[in-house]
Amino acid sequence: MSYEVNGQTIAANANGYIENVEDWNEDVAKAIAAAEGVEISARGWDIINYLRDEFLNNGGNQPNERNMVKHFKGAWDDSSINAKSLYEHFPKGPAKQAGKIAGTPETKRKGGY
Repeated sequence: MSYEVNGQTIAANANGYIENVEDWNEDVAKAIAAAEGVEISARGWDIINYLRDEFLNNGGNQPNERNMVKHFKGAWDDSSINAKSLYEHFPKGPAKQAGKIAGTPETKRKGGY
């Protein structure tokens, strides 16, 4: 599988995760999101950027949904944030689907789609 972005072919595995994290940019994210049927909101970009930051700057960490909820309760200063709030932005799973759009490797955690 691959994505065509700005005349460039971005290689991806059979599940749609890009093979090289360095190939990622916002245009690539938009192409993956379109393939996933997701429109990226401002908070969606927050989630994507958080996942990229955790992976690139925290030893390859790929937070699960529970940790994402905890982070965004503080980041968005909203104690009502829950997993459902994150699923509104990424209906197939905020950790896995957003991770795919963020250009991080496919997680080996159980669950998801």
